Amino acid sequence: MFGSIGGPELIVIFVVALLIFGPRKLPELGRMIGRGLGEFRRAATDLRTTLDTEVSRLETSKRPEAAPAEPVREDDGTAGSPDAGTSTETR
Repeated sequence: MFGSIGGPELIVIFVVALLIFGPRKLPELGRMIGRGLGEFRRAATDLRTTLDTEVSRLETSKRPEAAPAEPVREDDGTAGSPDAGTSTETR
């Protein structure tokens, strides 16, 4: 619907801005817009870097270790009981 802005459109925008802000305020306005865009780009880059770092850190912490796991032992039911390791026979 809206195409790219060409030369005639930029001239119209510049003339309107010149009429609204005047020739003395226009350079100040351009500097302020430039600084604002620069700050926005720095913040966006910082956010992207932070997100990439956090995602890579989470991915490395979720990866399974390369070392083999210990074999699972069958529990005979005596582990953890107070009589574990003692004989139940009476003499």
